[in-house]
Amino acid sequence: MLTSTFVLLNGLGPAMERRLWEIGVTDWANFLQQSAVPTLSAARKSWYDQDLLVATSQLEAGRAAYFGTCLKSRDHWRLYGTFRHRALYLDIETTGLPAGVGQVTVIGLYRNGGMTSLIHGENLAEEYMEAELEQTDILVTFFGRGFDIPYLRATYPRLKFDKPHFDLCFAARRLGLRGGLKGIEREMLIERDSTLEGLDGWDAVRLWHQWRRGDTSSLELLLRYNTADTKNLEPLADLLFDRMVTQYGPPSVGIQAGKTAPPSGTP
Repeated sequence: MLTSTFVLLNGLGPAMERRLWEIGVTDWANFLQQSAVPTLSAARKSWYDQDLLVATSQLEAGRAAYFGTCLKSRDHWRLYGTFRHRALYLDIETTGLPAGVGQVTVIGLYRNGGMTSLIHGENLAEEYMEAELEQTDILVTFFGRGFDIPYLRATYPRLKFDKPHFDLCFAARRLGLRGGLKGIEREMLIERDSTLEGLDGWDAVRLWHQWRRGDTSSLELLLRYNTADTKNLEPLADLLFDRMVTQYGPPSVGIQAGKTAPPSGTP
């Protein structure tokens, strides 16, 4: 999907991008092969050729950050298919108070099949988070733009979270899916342990305080809850990405992904 993305070009918006797809210019290589493109002046075509050559070299070098700055945040989902192997799935729990007043209690990190749980007062350290972020090309969260990342920025201002960010909450809204993470999981047939059914973010707050008061079993349940929230981001991201490609990508890309529904809406 990334190499079919033209909205990274200055002055080229979603409508023109879709127009390019409709006339068969479906990726950067095809654009560069054209001597002229309808509705584009020769000068603008030349400028865009240079920009796409730069984009191609940045992609070959694996520089996701370059595309994170070229694209609006609502289009960062387009990076997921290319940089999925360096995705970090992230979910946090807190004491229930606002950022700057409350604390992060647990940070769940999942990448390439490995789960790490960072616990406040035990193994939650800025140095560990910094190392994790250095290995990350794209962050994947559910409503992380509205909660997790701002909370982490306020708590750990030294850490740099300026990564491309695939926020599944906003992707789901664009696809017409409503509700929170658990409800969307059920709709997408993603399972979690039945012993965790009914638990939500406020239960995570309660479990933390119960553990601090000496209930040792509460921490184990809290970690299992956070692990489910974190690990389930991966299958959900895969499913939502495929749907986004089908609905907002060029027809040829949707067909290659095994989809049959025609694209609609505005990318």
